[in-house]
Amino acid sequence: MKALVPTLLALVCGGFVVCCSAFAQQPASVPLAVLVQPAEARPLAAQREFIGRAQALDKVDLRARVQGFLGARKFKDGDLVKQGELLFVIEPEPYQATVEQREGQKAAAEGAVANADVQFRRAQELARTNVGTQQTLDQRTAELIAAKGALTEADAALKDAKIKLSYTDVRSPIAGRIGRANVPPGNVVGPESGVLATVVAEQPMLVLFSVTQRELLEARRGGSSGEAMKAKVRLADDTLHPEEGTLDFIDVQVDPRTDGQTLRASFPNTDGRLTDGQTVRVILEEKQAANVVMVPQSVVASDQSGYYLFVVGPDNKAEQRRIKLGPEREGAIVVEEGLKAGEKVIVQGQQRVRPGMVVAPELAPAAEQSR
Repeated sequence: MKALVPTLLALVCGGFVVCCSAFAQQPASVPLAVLVQPAEARPLAAQREFIGRAQALDKVDLRARVQGFLGARKFKDGDLVKQGELLFVIEPEPYQATVEQREGQKAAAEGAVANADVQFRRAQELARTNVGTQQTLDQRTAELIAAKGALTEADAALKDAKIKLSYTDVRSPIAGRIGRANVPPGNVVGPESGVLATVVAEQPMLVLFSVTQRELLEARRGGSSGEAMKAKVRLADDTLHPEEGTLDFIDVQVDPRTDGQTLRASFPNTDGRLTDGQTVRVILEEKQAANVVMVPQSVVASDQSGYYLFVVGPDNKAEQRRIKLGPEREGAIVVEEGLKAGEKVIVQGQQRVRPGMVVAPELAPAAEQSR
């Protein structure tokens, strides 16, 4: 038993030496690698966003103005049409016949006027030489006046017939895009038949939206006016319409039901993205911008105390910064308080960072910084 004690001591001491040697060979903890991005100071204009509805500058419902059988259409649904372009034809033959009838009546009336004029001149000459009587002259004068009146009436009837004949050609009064035809060819149409088709002028496109009195007064107190603002449109897929617009109208009345006042902006619509009746979001932006500090929205976290982010301070130690946020803009957010331009913000790896932890910062590539 005594012989075993030295052996056990040797084994224990030897194991302890081995363990201590292995622990001494372990490296110190490696700093956490993180990506950083300098807080960016850039100009940013104040914005306000409203719900609006697109409205065509001109919209015309085409209707039949005379009755008759509808002929073949001269367009395809959805075509772009020119001003004055022929779109429908209503059977013209009955109206052409009426025009010819009225032309004959006018010719007869012109002949009657010519004959009455000759008779009047003859009676006038006879009365001058005391051969004819005054009574005859008066009668010829009345006949000439009646003949001229009949000619005027015939001329008016001819003009009316020609107008009705022109109505058999249904033409577009404006340039724009035509919708679907509502009445197939071969049907009898007339003034009571309803809309044949609708033509919408898509260039430019108007957008109407309502602004509360409070918002309008705040904008005016801030010195904003229609000339000092840019208008943009955000579409349903959250993309921006490629062309900026101008604020061109503020209604002179307030809707008492909503306390809102209607404003209107006009937008070029070269690519036809805006459609009459479409719901959009209108962005009014000041033309003058102020410099603000911005960071990617993804770096901001929150807890019960509010919003915060991590920055890399002296000696590569992570610091938790409490911040006050401003408006968001295209994936970035304004930091109004708690951060200065140029400070290194942790943009990747911040989920594993703790205040005071030593980190190994690397500058984020351009792709990361643009997020």
